[in-house]
Amino acid sequence: QVQLMESGGGLVQPGGSLSLSCVASGSVFGIKSMGWYRQAPGKERELVANITSGGTPDYADSVKGRFTISRDNLKKEWTLQMNSLRPEDTAVYYCNAHLRQTWRYEWFEHWGQGTQVTVSS
Repeated sequence: QVQLMESGGGLVQPGGSLSLSCVASGSVFGIKSMGWYRQAPGKERELVANITSGGTPDYADSVKGRFTISRDNLKKEWTLQMNSLRPEDTAVYYCNAHLRQTWRYEWFEHWGQGTQVTVSS
């Protein structure tokens, strides 16, 4: 019943910028945290950034100072602003959320469909 829809992927040159967004719809009674993960060919999926509903962010060391995660709890939307992009950032990016679907305080993890980000000259 809950869906995460993400957008914003594409091709960008090294040093360029790109912004990803994700919005949750359906039976969302509360959100505990929201995040972004990525997976490159031959590699495991890894955390890029995460933010709590209270606004506390966390970043992977490889993106600190370059990426910024933000959220709008009322709109059930969160974004990942990516600056100074490098070829190593090339991957499929997935949005993620830890939320409750009913009045019960039972938290579940949901994932978006993924969007390709390619950094190349």
